[in-house]
Amino acid sequence: MSKQSENGNGTHAHHHDHHHDNELDPFAARVKALETILTEKGLIDPSAVDAIVETYEHKVGPRNGARVVAKTWSDPGFAQWLREDATSAIASLGYSGRQGEHMQAVFNTLDTHNLVVCTLCSCYPWTVLGVPPVWYKAPAYRSRAVIDPRGVLAEFGTVLPETTRIRVWDSTAELRYLVVPMRPPETDDLNEDELARLVTRDSMIGTGLPLRPGSLSPDALWPPQALDGDNA
Repeated sequence: MSKQSENGNGTHAHHHDHHHDNELDPFAARVKALETILTEKGLIDPSAVDAIVETYEHKVGPRNGARVVAKTWSDPGFAQWLREDATSAIASLGYSGRQGEHMQAVFNTLDTHNLVVCTLCSCYPWTVLGVPPVWYKAPAYRSRAVIDPRGVLAEFGTVLPETTRIRVWDSTAELRYLVVPMRPPETDDLNEDELARLVTRDSMIGTGLPLRPGSLSPDALWPPQALDGDNA
């Protein structure tokens, strides 16, 4: 059963690209060396690996969650559906599958900020947020998010008023959470695609806030760096 607590205070390289190994960081080089060995032994198919990478980079991940949030901000009917049955509402946009079978959306307000953690392991809604960042799986985050959520948020650069209640949601294998951050001001004239550009991965976990209008140049790459960082 899920728990909650409150605190009021690129391209995948194959084995024929050996000459690029010295350009990789040590961890990536080890991963690439392992792939090379497994490929040469016929234990893995590089095309299958590429398909998996393609799926998690372009078909599942924080882009999906950002679109869910953007639709929630712009469509009151969808927002109500998401409150009542997040699994079905999210699936209606085509985002469903393993690690996202049972979802609950929690909405930030002026009075309450939501933060998601998995205290036992690293349960995470892959279908809408992609692969979990390293820090989400770290013991320090998993324990301190419950004990000192305000301090953890401050370390992420998210400083909230003392009057804001912080609600911590503990994900499980049966139920996973998506934080719906508050819509930034001065966004009434933005469409859903433009709104989605403001949604960061961290804001959908609760450790961050959405971007403000004007923080991205018109030709900026999407998703913003805040979505993709810390995944190594």
